[in-house]
Amino acid sequence: MHNSLTPASLEFATCPHAEGQHRMAYWRWGDARASRVVVCVHGLTRQGRDFDRLAQALVSRSAQPLQVICPDVVGRGRSEWLGDPAGYQLPQYAGDMLALLAQVHAQQGDGTGLQSLDWVGTSMGGLIGMVLAGQPGLPLPAPMRRLVLNDVGPAITWASVQRMQQYVGQYGQFRDLAQAAAAMREISQGFGPVPEDVWLDMSSHMIRPATEGAVTLHYDPAIGQPLRALTPEAAAAGEAALWGLYDQIKAQTLLIRGADSDLLTAETATAMTQRGPRADLQTWAGIGHAPTLTAPDQIDAVAKFLLAD
Repeated sequence: MHNSLTPASLEFATCPHAEGQHRMAYWRWGDARASRVVVCVHGLTRQGRDFDRLAQALVSRSAQPLQVICPDVVGRGRSEWLGDPAGYQLPQYAGDMLALLAQVHAQQGDGTGLQSLDWVGTSMGGLIGMVLAGQPGLPLPAPMRRLVLNDVGPAITWASVQRMQQYVGQYGQFRDLAQAAAAMREISQGFGPVPEDVWLDMSSHMIRPATEGAVTLHYDPAIGQPLRALTPEAAAAGEAALWGLYDQIKAQTLLIRGADSDLLTAETATAMTQRGPRADLQTWAGIGHAPTLTAPDQIDAVAKFLLAD
């Protein structure tokens, strides 16, 4: 059992893209030989260390050997940046996850590969999970068994897209971690109440050194370009495609909705309980978009779902 919040290891997967390849960083918790894996994928501007507390809890509570893989999606955290910002979209992200899973499958200790695959996706990470779980022909090392969609579904409100268009990639430098953390807290009100020490720890993984001792955010500002190019018509077409994927998902699905979410409406959440995998819906009060999965009750809910037989 891990007693600290230091991840077991930082590793890298080589992923192809249109012009060549890039390295995607991922944080591995638990037993690298375990045939059971949970992949936790973050939201649009975040990175894999958001899941430290959840990953630690899953590894320590699991009755079987378990590894929890928390990638930094390309352009974020320790992963490389793409030369062409047009690549910062779901098809590239899903392809990267297939490359990552193929590598983890091949590395698995006793040669049998991964036997069990679960997915936790917050916002963008949930969309990536839907893309992978909703296409039966994809070369996943094991069928997706359980899927946690954290405040995201096939339909995303245009108002929330417009909100993200305003701030994604629009950042400068900060004097220090405290100033950066305060600025991130300002645009992350939907995360709900997060204790200051937890917020500072989460924020410490969101920054990188800038000039003259200052710090800046740990993602490529260009990840916002495809988002700002999005039109209501293109968004509607994407939504129709995502519903098509959702309807093909066979994984047992838990849908978490922040009761105050501006991204996932109550209507969409209800529809998700009635079609496709017929998600089990939990609505969490006092939170918008999106729960951080750091509070003990939030961790308990996800762990109970993933670790049940």
